[in-house]
Amino acid sequence: MTKKQKILIVDDSEMNRAILAEMLDGKYEIIEVEDGTEALVALEKYGTELSLVLLDIVMPRMDGFGVLTVMNQRHWIDDIPVIMISAENASTLVEKAYDLGITDFISRPFDARVVHRRVLNTILLYSKQKKLIDLVAEQVYEKEKQSSLMVDILSHIVEFRNGESGMHVLHIRVLTEMILRHLVQMTDQYPLTQPEIALISMAAALHDIGKISIPDEIINKPGRLTPEEFAVMKTHSAIGADMLKQLPFHQDSPHIQMAHSICRWHHERYDGRGYPDGLKGDEIPIAAQVVALADVYDALTSERVYKKAIPHEEAVKMIVEGQCGAFNPVLLQCLTDIAGQIPEGMNNSYSEVGQGEVREITEELLRREELTASERTLQLLEHERMKYNFFAAMSEEIQFEYTALPSMVTMSAWGAEKLGVPETIMDPANNWTGDGALDEWSMQGLKEAVHGSTPENPIIQYDCKARYGQEMRWVRFICRSIWSADEPPQYMGVIGKTMDIHEQREKIEHLEHEVAHDALTGLTNHKYAKRWIQERLENRPDSRYALAVLDMDHFKSVNDTYGHMFGDEILMYSADKLKHSVRGNDIVARIGGDEFLIFLECKKSLEATMDRIYHSLLGTYKDFTVSFSMGIARTETVGLEYDKLFQAADHALYTVKRTGGGRYCFYDISMQEGQSTYSQIEEVKKPGRYR
Repeated sequence: MTKKQKILIVDDSEMNRAILAEMLDGKYEIIEVEDGTEALVALEKYGTELSLVLLDIVMPRMDGFGVLTVMNQRHWIDDIPVIMISAENASTLVEKAYDLGITDFISRPFDARVVHRRVLNTILLYSKQKKLIDLVAEQVYEKEKQSSLMVDILSHIVEFRNGESGMHVLHIRVLTEMILRHLVQMTDQYPLTQPEIALISMAAALHDIGKISIPDEIINKPGRLTPEEFAVMKTHSAIGADMLKQLPFHQDSPHIQMAHSICRWHHERYDGRGYPDGLKGDEIPIAAQVVALADVYDALTSERVYKKAIPHEEAVKMIVEGQCGAFNPVLLQCLTDIAGQIPEGMNNSYSEVGQGEVREITEELLRREELTASERTLQLLEHERMKYNFFAAMSEEIQFEYTALPSMVTMSAWGAEKLGVPETIMDPANNWTGDGALDEWSMQGLKEAVHGSTPENPIIQYDCKARYGQEMRWVRFICRSIWSADEPPQYMGVIGKTMDIHEQREKIEHLEHEVAHDALTGLTNHKYAKRWIQERLENRPDSRYALAVLDMDHFKSVNDTYGHMFGDEILMYSADKLKHSVRGNDIVARIGGDEFLIFLECKKSLEATMDRIYHSLLGTYKDFTVSFSMGIARTETVGLEYDKLFQAADHALYTVKRTGGGRYCFYDISMQEGQSTYSQIEEVKKPGRYR
């Protein structure tokens, strides 16, 4: 059963509380208190479990305004809606109540319908707002998690070149965050917000990105570096900063600016003896100071190619005693205070991101040994450029996940769930992995649609049928092609999704069939027959076609003698005969009344074909003899224009009708409407090719 929503009624009158509870008709869980003091106790107890507060103004001990003041001070008013209820409806009181954050105001005496509707509307409004807040929070969290993963992977690649454990950047992030959190608790000298702490911690992972420029023989040397080698090693901080400064995008981003600051100055020392700029004291940004401290600690406690790991307690002692350079005394005090928490923090803080996930992706990137370090770097940077181009092209409402390989561009599970998308397809024209089987014709059509996209028109929509077991179902591919920022743009692939549109397509096809077909006979109506015939004439002008117009003989007497219902039966009988007398690709249509047409391609003898069709239509239906008069026109005689072809066939039909009907006749250019000579009519009557 669905849990009832809680409503708090605050009123010193028991009668008023009972009336309100009765008006809400048992649909809610009602909590009643009789003054403002008790209301605060209830608010403290239930918090956001409350869906609404109905609050009176005038009450003993603490009035409604007092309750609203406390709710504002404790920020409860942000999450719990309040409707003020009172007989005091002076404009100054109402205005004051709204200034204090109420959602609505209801005057006594109560109208049950007004109370019920306003309560329902307020609860629904806040419920939607909560869902929206949760959705945005979840979206931001997912985006930050994926961004964090990408930064970790990038930093992790740099560490792999050092021959280290690969966990250095993760340790730096964890320890940086631990120091900063304690720092803001210990002193207000560095007033950092929680978002700023998160920003510094993420940017810290890029502190050694400049090491990708250092030769392998120096960065992986197992012994002490020579002065010349150490001079080369020291250039990595300035090179890393320059790399970030020269990025062609997002220079105004706080992430890039913070990473630049940390890259350049994390080897500066508090006494001015660091590098590259010799800054001292608080000339060094606090972010770089903290990362420098975390960097030294992890260097001491980690095993490197040139040394063994030093135990945690000894490492802390060495740093505090100044054996590893000068540091800000405030930061040394922070390190001392949190020293007991550091080992556990290193082990636990990255369980959510997943060290194994970072390692697995990074190792996959570096598995191909034939690539040099510079080639791997260029490849990674190209992947990053592709990611940003891709993000820029997509709707801001859709969150996408980008992994390190181009073939793995995909929609995140979170985004797919929010959009209700059952699956995504990478490069569907060449990598169809859906459940349904596409035939060769459908696959070719999809490829043509995908390859026909351009940077200006990247959206692709293609409908076709796919086989699911024994069933053929309509599916729709909705794709977007991805293009690089080069000039000219380079095609980089396509991402898309499928939608099952079978029921929708069948409904549309049913409506289209009804519009295009005669309701009585089921044959195509004249309007749509004309359209399809003209398309065929234009698309295949080299073929030979014929159009026949038919008129049932003596049909008026059927309606006059037997009635219209019998006349309808005759028309349906004749239509069925027509459908079975032609091939599947021929067009048969009802022009109107008792008139029909046939359009066909002439591949063999037209005379023999039309003679067969004509005689197949003759017969008897319930003692009524069915016969037709038929006029036929050929495209080689008349041309490829439908109206002229139809008019010629109609002239031939008119010639037959003037002879008494019951025959067919081919159009001759000498025939004109109403001008057939006696000799022409007599010719139609003769046996032979005019029957």
